[in-house]
Amino acid sequence: MSIELLNKETFSKAVSDTTTPVIVDFYADWCQPCKRISPLLQEIADENQGKLNVYKINVDQEPEIAMEFNVTGIPNIVSFKDGKMYKRVVGTAPKEELLDLIQ
Repeated sequence: MSIELLNKETFSKAVSDTTTPVIVDFYADWCQPCKRISPLLQEIADENQGKLNVYKINVDQEPEIAMEFNVTGIPNIVSFKDGKMYKRVVGTAPKEELLDLIQ
């Protein structure tokens, strides 16, 4: 399952209209650490299908959403529970730390 790219029209529904935990990867195409962490996020999405939703937001294309969540460095992985921001990891991180976002 590929990770869906969100924009300002789809973001609110994807994050707020679900009881499933959500992880959002704020990234940019030019960001090398973002490229390194992307396969790990895909692995997490594949292993937790139905239990977790994983999305991406390109900060260059959606700066308003990035500003709303104080994204100043990327990759910036933010988890949401019940529509509210829960935890955040900035920079690259091991799989265990990313999974901790939803614990």
